[in-house]
Amino acid sequence: MLRLGRISTQQKGIGMDEPLVDCEGYPRADVDLYQVRAARHNIICLQNDHKAVMKQVEEALHQLHARDKEKQARDLAEARREALSRRSGQGESQGPPQAFARVNSVSAGSPASFAGLQVDDEIVEFGSVNAQNFQSLQNVGSVVQHSQGRPLTVTVIRRGERQQLRLVPTRWAGKGLLGCNIVPLQR
Repeated sequence: MLRLGRISTQQKGIGMDEPLVDCEGYPRADVDLYQVRAARHNIICLQNDHKAVMKQVEEALHQLHARDKEKQARDLAEARREALSRRSGQGESQGPPQAFARVNSVSAGSPASFAGLQVDDEIVEFGSVNAQNFQSLQNVGSVVQHSQGRPLTVTVIRRGERQQLRLVPTRWAGKGLLGCNIVPLQR
């Protein structure tokens, strides 16, 4: 385009659309016809090349987005399969639920006492902590610290029966936020 601009200046304002013949149909004598036609041809070739490249870019973008959508669909389907397998895995393990800790003492008047925790309750779930992700009592401590003043669901096995309790970790007259002592079960 820049080269055509220079040619147009040298060729008295001839661009892409101006006629190369005079009013009588003869070639104009004031412009170099060969140079103007060669410049127009080069520009048209460059425009065609640009269109072809842009079409390739567009197709590549469509393919990229299509692959991304397919990947998202596969990831979503895989996540659903995993969730279903976890649920079905939990459903199978709900027959004999796996406990990871046991309550060995509960202080009177404590948040644990108000929630209904009792000595020898085996803990199956403590908020988000369960037998699959339990590593140490620090997991339980972290859940308690982050849930201060908010209710936690605690699932226990008491005398062979599964029970859900609602425990709210709060400051009380005694030590800690729960008022109970939990020990990990040896596997």
